[in-house]
Formats: sequence, C-alpha cells, structure tokens
Amino acid sequence: MAKNNRYSVLLPTYNERKNLPIIVWLLQRMFNENKLDWEILIIDDGSPDGTQTIAKQLIKAYGANRIKLYTRSGKLGLGTAYVHGLQYATGNFVIIMDADFSHHPKFIPQMIQRQQEADYDIVTGTRYAGDGGVYGWDLKRKLVSRGANLFADTVLQPGVSDLTGSFRLYKKAVLDDVINSTESKGYSFQMEMMVRAKAKGYRVAEVPISFVDRVYGESKLGGEEIVQYLKGVLGLWMKV
Repeated sequence: MAKNNRYSVLLPTYNERKNLPIIVWLLQRMFNENKLDWEILIIDDGSPDGTQTIAKQLIKAYGANRIKLYTRSGKLGLGTAYVHGLQYATGNFVIIMDADFSHHPKFIPQMIQRQQEADYDIVTGTRYAGDGGVYGWDLKRKLVSRGANLFADTVLQPGVSDLTGSFRLYKKAVLDDVINSTESKGYSFQMEMMVRAKAKGYRVAEVPISFVDRVYGESKLGGEEIVQYLKGVLGLWMKV
C-alpha cells in the first residue's frame, strides 16, 4: 500500500457508548497491521448516554493525534456531521462509515487497494454486487433497501449498485467538493453525494462488503425515512 497517505475516518455518533470502544479498537488494529497513517474523528451529536466520556477515554488510550472528538449540541443529522468533521480532517483520504458495526473495518484495506489500482476518486462499499450481502435484516428491510436502490438506480442512473450505502473512501479534495454541492441532509444524503460525484465526472469504483445490522441500540430507519428517501430521489432527478 502506498506510503505517505493519511486516512481520516469520520465517525458520526449518537448514543454509541457500547459500540465506540470496539469499533475504534478494530480500526486502529487494522490500520496498524497494514502500516497506514490514520486518525479517527468522532463527531458526536450530544449523546445523552455517555458516548463523549468514552471518546475522551479513547483519546487517552490511543493519543490525541489519533483520536479526536468534536461535539455538537443535539441531533443535527448525518450530512452536517460529515461537513463538520471534514473541516478538521488532516488526511488526504477520508473514510466515512457507521459506528455501529454495520461496517467492518476489515474491508478498508480492500477499498484502499481498489483506489490505488486506477487512482479512483471514490471507492464505495456495495451490499449488492460480487459477494456483498446484508445480514440481520428481515425480508421486509432487505426488500425496502434493495427496492430503494433499484428505484434510485433506474431514475438517476449513477452507475453504482449501492447508492444508499454509507461506507466509502474519498479523496479528501473530492469529498470537499461533492459535499459542498450537496443539499439534502437526511437519509438521501449518501445518494445525492454519489449522484453529484458522477455528474461532476469523478471516477467511482466498488468493493463488495457484508453489512451487518447494528449490534446495540435502535435502527434509525422507519417509514418516514422511506418517504423522505423517495422524495429525495425524485428531487435529485429534477435537479442534477
């Protein structure tokens, strides 16, 4: 793997006290085993469960140059969390992922390798190609997610198989550019980022991942989100 690259992981959290120590441990182990330069930016939306206390303990354990905590008052949404974290990222590559084990750090070396094969601007993890998959979801959620992706793919034709995935590796400059032209802040945020990236001519590659439903805590996808998502797809279709 190429030297002198630094990888910044943006980890938005809300009530992830139980998950945070384990995901951080898995990340640091993976980075160190692969001899990569790294940092993890925890962006916490005022979690009442003590997530920030845990984050501070992790800073002590791994060092302030590796783990950083940025706090915001209240739940302001995933999109704005990435915007907030990005301004502090010092890496030339940025990885976005969930803090709840939906995304396993073991796929990151594959993403990095894929990026280096042809100097891709973005590498996105996909649940719907190769040997990717979803575990721990009932049939209804699988159908909703698959249907949502097929619907978006048909309407928007971005050329990627997993538009709503949130496990991605970006060149920092590309993420900066794409995020600044992205308007939605909710569930359709990931999708809009990918559609705008394609519209701007950025080159995107995919790596199959297995997505595992969250280990602790509540899932954040409900009927309201699905409606917002469908609105988001149609809104994007008219804009981009």
